Order: sequence, then C-alpha cells, then structure tokens
Amino acid sequence: MKKILYTILLALLMAPNFTKAQEAAGAVGPMSSFPVVYKYDEQVTWYFDLSGTTFLENEDLYIWIWSPSEPDAGNWENSSDFAKLHYEGNKMWSFTLTPTLYFSKTPEEIAASAGFWFRLKNKNGSKQSDVANMPYTDFSSFYTANELIRAYPTKPTLDKGVSILFNANLAPGFADATSVHFHSGLNNWDIKQEYQAWLPDIVEKTKLKDLGNGFYKMDLVPKTYYNAPDGYVMENLVFLMVKDNWAGTIPDQVLYAGAYVPPPPPVFGFFPLQISQKDFLGIYRKNNEPGVNKLIYTITAGAKTISGEFSGGTAEIKGFVNLVSELKDSPVLSEIHVLVKDNKDKTISDTTIPLKTLDK
Repeated sequence: MKKILYTILLALLMAPNFTKAQEAAGAVGPMSSFPVVYKYDEQVTWYFDLSGTTFLENEDLYIWIWSPSEPDAGNWENSSDFAKLHYEGNKMWSFTLTPTLYFSKTPEEIAASAGFWFRLKNKNGSKQSDVANMPYTDFSSFYTANELIRAYPTKPTLDKGVSILFNANLAPGFADATSVHFHSGLNNWDIKQEYQAWLPDIVEKTKLKDLGNGFYKMDLVPKTYYNAPDGYVMENLVFLMVKDNWAGTIPDQVLYAGAYVPPPPPVFGFFPLQISQKDFLGIYRKNNEPGVNKLIYTITAGAKTISGEFSGGTAEIKGFVNLVSELKDSPVLSEIHVLVKDNKDKTISDTTIPLKTLDK
C-alpha cells in the first residue's frame, strides 16, 4: 500500500511540470490484456478503452509510464516511437510489450514494485489522461493448488480472451511430454479445432505454452480461434489435452460461457401492408438466428408459381418481388399465397395475402 501511495504522490508532484496549455482528456476506461494472465517475461498486449475521453478517433497516442520504471523518461514533450500505442478502432488502443524487457527489470523486481502506473497522452503532452493503473493477475497459486485445470476467466465469452492453465504433473503419462496440444470445440463440439499431428500449422496453433516444470498454458479468443460466424452464441468450450502425437490424453473438460445478453427475437413482415398485382411485394426478416442468411419464397398466384430467394445476414434479410412483371399476363386476382422458408428449411411464414382490385 505504501508503494502505491508513493507512486500516486510522485505522479501528482510531477504533474505541475506539464500543466501549461494542457488538456485533461479524462479517465482511462476498462482495461484488459491478452494473454489474460501472463508472466512478466512473456509478451502481452494491453488494451485501453478511451471512449469516455476527449481523445480523437485514430489519434496518435503514447504511454508515459513510471512504474516499475520510466522507459521514456525526459521525453514528455516528444514521446518516443517505442511508446506509441496501436489504434484498434472504436476508440480502443493497444500497447504490446514484454515487461522485463520494456522496464529493464527482473520478474522479481517487477513483482516487488507498485505495479504498472501510467498516463496516456498525445506526442507533445498537450493532452493527457488521468493517472491509471493496469491490473495484473498473479496466477502463481496454481503451481501449488493441486488443480489439473484452471481458467481465467472461469466463464469465458466468445469475443474476449481466456487463459487455460494445465498441470501435467497431475495427468498420468504426461511426465515425459515433449509438447502438449489443445483438442477442443465450442458448444459440445459444434465448431471444432481438432489436434491434427500431421499438419504443421495445426500443430503450432494447438500447442500450449510451456511454463516449465510440467505446467502449461493455452491463450485464445474463442471467436477468432474457432472462426465462429457472426451472431454465434457460445454456450460452452469443451476440450482435452493431448500428449505429443496422441500418446496420452486427459478426460474431457468443459468451461461454461459467461452470461450473455440474448439477441432480440426475429421480426418478419411484408410491405407495403396493402398491395395489388401491379405492385412490388417487399419481404423482410430482422434479428435472424446464427446461420440463417437466406429467405426462400414460393408465391402461388392463380395458376402461376413464382419462386426465388433473398440473401442477407443476422441483422436483416430483405428484398422485393416484382408482381408487376410476374403477373402482367394473369387474370385479375383477389389473393396470392406466400410461403417463406429460411436456408435451414424452417417455415417462416405460410399465409394468404389479399390483393386490392384496381380501377381500370
């Protein structure tokens, strides 16, 4: 606690040196890292949500950090290129570093410091964020916890990182493993990423990071790792660890997904609400289920049958049927029957639509 207070006081004492014609951009929003948990000598990317600040979209921003050390000391008014953040989009910036290298400190020295204290700023320091501290999760308790598997977070989500720790010392037959691999899938193997030992790129993709002494770690973002389609709802992540070329495995494991906000229910309709056989019939469906990307229609109009399809996505599928052209040679009709299915052969609508009779 004394170290943290000292660090904050130091920042406040130093601040007056930079207050001339300076804009306070506001507080740094939610922060995260990938990997979710990491050792101090491991490369990591920090993410900063600056949507609540006055920093501009795609503005060049830099990190000025003084704990555990101050790598860019003396350059407040002209930040070095190595301190520049990467713009991710949507007012999210990132910074990639290996802490031991960036701060020129040993893991022990970083662990004994007050933590990662910083401001984010523009290049000349005329605009700066509030003082912030990047959280760090110490996972060292796993080494003595006698647990086979531990995940951070315990309930992952589709588009956020997850770190999965594995204690091979507790897995029979894994003692002499030369590598450990991740054989896994989403939603009870609905989308798989199998470990295929004969494919070098898959071997590398599924390989766990060796932490030493029989401990391993897998880091992934489910949506990216499994190439899940837009709109996919993650319910669980199932997996097992594989020794070398399937020389050994552990029992199946499961991580249940964190709470998610259910999407709004689908909305289907025709437009306009009243039509004649000399109009265009609009068909639309919003908030479609994952994997639904087509509406396939069959219209029965007297003796004539009209069929076709519209393509779209999760947000909306819509299109128009040109009744003017399709029914130009048909007698006067009082109604049409419209059957609409999706690309999974589910019936969306099976209805009869009355037609207005136009004056001649």
